[in-house]
Amino acid sequence: MSSDVVRVVYRKYDGTAHRDYPARRLAEDDLGIWLGVTAGTESVYHGRPSVEQIPFVLLVPHSGWWTGMFNPPPRTSEVYCDIASPARWEGDTVHLIDLDLDVVRRRTTGVVELRDEDEFAEHRIRFGYPEDVVVQAEAAAEWLYDALGDGTEPFASAYRKWLALVV
Repeated sequence: MSSDVVRVVYRKYDGTAHRDYPARRLAEDDLGIWLGVTAGTESVYHGRPSVEQIPFVLLVPHSGWWTGMFNPPPRTSEVYCDIASPARWEGDTVHLIDLDLDVVRRRTTGVVELRDEDEFAEHRIRFGYPEDVVVQAEAAAEWLYDALGDGTEPFASAYRKWLALVV
């Protein structure tokens, strides 16, 4: 039996710490596993202690090269997707490798942005991303760019009921 608390661990491809925080398991459905993080949650960001100021919901898809973070106001990003390796679960810990690229939908304008292409290009060389990783990461970013703009779930409204539980 799994617990209500999941530890979310993101690393970079070279193994360095990126993000690490506890989240509450909210639900599991055909889209993936929904995790809630409340304001005040202690976390680690780039190896340094931090405290989450704004609550959010994280969707870890059952398969896929991304995670989706759904945010309430005042955060300017309504949806923030990290391009990442498919989730690897060990008990109540989910391990993800952050692959730099991000796809973001802005709250007020609805504009969708592909971010950190420069970091992806730099790390692709520095960390030696294998070609299949590059292909999967770029395909996921392209799919998300379209999905965040065209009303594909879970990015249209499916996340709202889960976000309401942590706000």
